[in-house]
Amino acid sequence: MTYTPLSGAAAQPKPATEHTRAANQRVLESLPFTNRRSFEDAARGFIATLDPLTISRSNGRAAYDLSQFGFLADDAPDTVNPSLWRQAQLNAQHHGLFEVTDGLYQVRSFDIANMTLIRGDRGWVIVDPLTCSEAARAALDLANAQLGERPVTGVLITHSHVDHFAGILGVVDPADVSSGKVPVIAPEHFVDEALNENVLAGNVMGRRATYMYGNLLSPGPEGFVSTGLGAALAMGSTGFLVPNDIIESTGEKRTVDGIEIEFQMTPGTEAPAEFVFYLPQFKALCMAEITSHHLHNVYTLRGAQVRDALAWSQQINESIDLFGDRLEIEFASHHWPIWGREAAVTYLEKQRDLYKYLHDQTLRLANQGYTKEELAEKIDLPDALGQEFYSRGYYGSVHHNVRGVYVKYLGYFDGNPASLHPLPPTEVGRRYVDAMGGKDRVVDIARMSFAEGDYRWVAELLNHIMMIDPEHTDARALLADTLEQMGYQAESAPWRNFYLCGALELREGLPGPGANTGASEGIAQGMPLDNLFNLMAVRLNADKVEGMSLQINLAFTDGTPWLLQIDNSVLNAFVDRQVEAPDATLEVSSLQFKRLMLGLTDAATLIDGGELSISGDATALINLGTLFDVFPRRFPIVTQRQA
Repeated sequence: MTYTPLSGAAAQPKPATEHTRAANQRVLESLPFTNRRSFEDAARGFIATLDPLTISRSNGRAAYDLSQFGFLADDAPDTVNPSLWRQAQLNAQHHGLFEVTDGLYQVRSFDIANMTLIRGDRGWVIVDPLTCSEAARAALDLANAQLGERPVTGVLITHSHVDHFAGILGVVDPADVSSGKVPVIAPEHFVDEALNENVLAGNVMGRRATYMYGNLLSPGPEGFVSTGLGAALAMGSTGFLVPNDIIESTGEKRTVDGIEIEFQMTPGTEAPAEFVFYLPQFKALCMAEITSHHLHNVYTLRGAQVRDALAWSQQINESIDLFGDRLEIEFASHHWPIWGREAAVTYLEKQRDLYKYLHDQTLRLANQGYTKEELAEKIDLPDALGQEFYSRGYYGSVHHNVRGVYVKYLGYFDGNPASLHPLPPTEVGRRYVDAMGGKDRVVDIARMSFAEGDYRWVAELLNHIMMIDPEHTDARALLADTLEQMGYQAESAPWRNFYLCGALELREGLPGPGANTGASEGIAQGMPLDNLFNLMAVRLNADKVEGMSLQINLAFTDGTPWLLQIDNSVLNAFVDRQVEAPDATLEVSSLQFKRLMLGLTDAATLIDGGELSISGDATALINLGTLFDVFPRRFPIVTQRQA
């Protein structure tokens, strides 16, 4: 849905209102900002960085750039929650190569995540090679320049989130992985979970991620300051390699390039597939992303499976039981380490209790009949947890995590039959606006509430107009100003980014057009065929194939044949199966077929290059491409979805 951008003063960011200034002042007075221990730990062991910290793609565009974050040296402005400002300073002002202990190093803030390097007998064992190849390569180059050139002799991928594996092509040669020369170690179910999350739901998740990570915002006190989880998200070329060593159970050990590693499986917690590990040589425990210096997401706003807060707590407790009496260092794939057994165990215990508190108190109130919206208003952290900065909601929040726990157990339905079959947003909007006396009357009421600082109610009112008439510029401008103030007050970086991106979109319209098939060239090259067919099935337009029956033999020149079948408006693919009388047979390599189906090449190019031959009905292949949706990359979020 397109609409006319706002102009003049309506299109400009606004200063913090008196209500926002007062809200942020209350935060400043409620937390122990004189405690500087985090700043000392974040700076400890610094060796070197890039100055300025800019990492470019091959086309010259920035993949990562922290050069615009000098404004964070100042005190918190009125337009940023002071607690979030503190976290932004910790993330953005402490970047580069750090020594955790002799032989164990991290490159921090070259991406949203850390890349850890362990010095082995011959080379580097790398943990979590970031989101993109450019950032991972820059991190490795910095380590080699400062610590001596060493080959990569192993890679550990702690879990199935993209910021921990998609930069792998920046540090290893795929041929060395496929041959087994370089072990790539990952947790059980890593491949399916990584690709299902990032590809099957990749388009909608990617669109929401532009809001969550503030990709469209300019850095500054009125714009982007942090992701909470890290300084900023690197956005370069991504890749995927199937691991050649899988960890399946707690207690498994590996020795990689002379480094002994003990694993603990932590599935279904922060990620569906995840492990943590202990390094006896360094008395160091890597908690992957199970613990960080904040409250994480039980439910993440970009969209993902709801996580199990109770299992999360139990896995942290198991880590304490397994390694607590042996560790001297706790480090993770985000933020900075903790040194000293007592400090590390205390931190782990409070992180454990953070997730268990949310779990237990949510279910306590749910069992009294409170809905997810009601109980989210009632639950706050006790001071024993809430006064610790590493428990603050810089990434997750108590409010939306509580609702996530509720949904994990009870789903989205609150039990009230009036909620069972609700009207869609456009119908709700039209009827509410009519009942309140029309659009202009709704705006008048909203203006009075805005003046009182009742921003949540203003957003509720004006959203109804946006669902029916985004060209109502007074409503749109006031809603943008409202979301902006809510962003200025947010302690959670994703909340701030969502609010400010919503305001930006209301003022300027949708960002640039484009289509997204859900996978990059690098991801496609490493994607197993069964995951590709799952993606194709998700993209299949059921209306276009109603009543159709289609069978295509896929005679792959480099592997096992498959049968591709469409029946009952559903696509299925069967490995090692062919039919005698298919509609068509394709002879092609599996890689080129994947590229063809993902829109990275076309049939004519492959045929001309002698890489594709078709027997039977050639139009079956031509028609095949028309049956799948190409997802709009930039669909509306803050206005109606359809004209």
